[in-house]
Amino acid sequence: MILILFFFLPSLLSCNSHPLDPLTPSELSIIQQTIKTSNGLNSSTPLNFHYVGLAKPDKSALLSWHADDSHSPPPPRMAFVILRFGRGQTHEIYVDISTKSIVSNKIYTGFGYPTFNLEEQTRASTLPLKYSPFMESVKKRGMKLSDVVCLAASVGWFGEVLKTKRVVKLICYVTGDTVNFYMRPLEGITIVVDLDVMKIVDYKDRFVVPVPKAKGTDYRSAKQSLPYGRQGKPVTVVQPEGKGFVIDGHFISWANWRFHLGYDVRAGAIISLASVREVEKGLYRQVLYKGFLSELFVPYQDPTEDWYYRTYFDTGEYGFGLYASSLQPLTDCPTNAEFMDGYYANQDGTPVKIKNVLCVFERYSGDSSWRHTETGIPGQVCGNYDYITNWEFKTSGSIKVLVSLTGILAVKGTTYTNAGQVKKDEDLYGTLLAENTIGVYHDHFLTYYLDLDIDGNKNSFVQAKIKTMRVTDGSSPRKSHWTVVKETAETEADGRVELGSEPANLLVVNTNKKTKVGNDVGYQIISHGATAASLLSDDDYPQIRASYSKKQVWVTAYNKSEQWAAGLYVDQSRGDDNLAVWSQRNRLIKNADIVVWYTVGFHHIPYQEDFPLMPILTGGFELRPSNFFESNPLIKTRPFKQTNWPNCTHRS
Repeated sequence: MILILFFFLPSLLSCNSHPLDPLTPSELSIIQQTIKTSNGLNSSTPLNFHYVGLAKPDKSALLSWHADDSHSPPPPRMAFVILRFGRGQTHEIYVDISTKSIVSNKIYTGFGYPTFNLEEQTRASTLPLKYSPFMESVKKRGMKLSDVVCLAASVGWFGEVLKTKRVVKLICYVTGDTVNFYMRPLEGITIVVDLDVMKIVDYKDRFVVPVPKAKGTDYRSAKQSLPYGRQGKPVTVVQPEGKGFVIDGHFISWANWRFHLGYDVRAGAIISLASVREVEKGLYRQVLYKGFLSELFVPYQDPTEDWYYRTYFDTGEYGFGLYASSLQPLTDCPTNAEFMDGYYANQDGTPVKIKNVLCVFERYSGDSSWRHTETGIPGQVCGNYDYITNWEFKTSGSIKVLVSLTGILAVKGTTYTNAGQVKKDEDLYGTLLAENTIGVYHDHFLTYYLDLDIDGNKNSFVQAKIKTMRVTDGSSPRKSHWTVVKETAETEADGRVELGSEPANLLVVNTNKKTKVGNDVGYQIISHGATAASLLSDDDYPQIRASYSKKQVWVTAYNKSEQWAAGLYVDQSRGDDNLAVWSQRNRLIKNADIVVWYTVGFHHIPYQEDFPLMPILTGGFELRPSNFFESNPLIKTRPFKQTNWPNCTHRS
């Protein structure tokens, strides 16, 4: 059996009783009012909230409190807030929720800007619809202004020395007879909006190419026509003895697992305090202190004027949790699922609810064949790709993390209607998917933060390398064999791994804990496909910002402030505050509190089957016990009882 946590990037929840519980609507309101009534922030200029999340409590204090049976007071609940106001200043504010007071207020003066909020993106996207030059551009292309939808896109950084203004570029599309406006881009138009003054500050209309046709792009079932493919039969999940898991507040108990499940507007789902029960001792043993998606880097591979800047950091620039969709019962999650809601603060700090943002169920897998949620019509903000993230807990003690890509490709308009017209394929920077439609080459790099605490927080990172050995002394008829050479990382420089460079098992072990026969207890990190690393040159500006994407595995010393792989401020960042930079400190990581960063990577070459909406593509990794148990824990698992179903007959 497997327990699945499903998040598609709370009615079930009791009152907040644990320091890691996500912020509630009432707490978000307290934070909003505390900041708005503060003397230092009381201004006629509106306050723009960009991030409101739970401030990480001190790890040692939390673990000490968590293990304390005396019911001592928990660590104080603090919120971390990033907002902008006044003369475009970015403030970092810590709020003590219980005392309704501001603990600290620091102005950030470095490079980079905070995550966009939805409201400013929506306002920016409507500006062209009342802008005369743009209206003329739409008319020139033979389109109706009422069919046009524009979306805000981050602009990146391309070598500017001085700090630039906080701007976005708008990418515009045409709806018409389809909701799939992503397949109908308006090419040749550059629109730059200054978000702080909310005005168009640059506009160019350089060339005209045909807008792809609407026909054949609508993915809605009601819009499909004959002939249809064969339909599968429905599958029903039945649990005659009820659900096998228990949700208590934000804690989930299932089989031999117990863990905490939270939501964050930037990271989405967060797993904390995951422990597995040792049957013989009857004790829960630590495995994962905290795990979540830290960053999602998506660089497109078209260097032309309209596309070169499309090198998105979806978590740091847009918010993975902010763009989460409500999960649909019986579509995303099966009948035996339990749902949880998520809450975030909007631009003025008011709580906003995302219903059914998480679901928990026992396997049945719940995999969709494709999925897309459209919220961009009219004038709203949405994204083309859909990411489905799964955390699977197994009775074997494994945690399997999978991410599935579906949704809609970012396409480019072209004059080509047939691949035979193309003289050099590289000029496309993609694949011709349909008439006048190019699916542009791109990457997806999803970097996970994994604070593993294997039987405690004094761990080491070991590469068990597989080496070929020659038999040269005549002691055996064999000429060769392979053996294992274990290399324990001493510093962070030893904890950088390019997967596939040589055969090896990657292990996090606790050398202070031994099995009965003397092996170090540990967990292995196993890849499940999707191990691509970035192919951009080291001096390319997007690569400087995401320099960590050259290697799939990094191991760093635990630092409370280091949790976002591309840095805290990612919009227009310059690569001076990211995972690769932290690793250059070369701190000691042997027998220490360490963090593993694992990147799931895809090089995406589009094909016609990805048009007009792509089927799911999945990859991930597994955290698997390796000498953690004395033997196979499944042997101690009782088999299911035989269930006799009434009114059922055998059909041959």
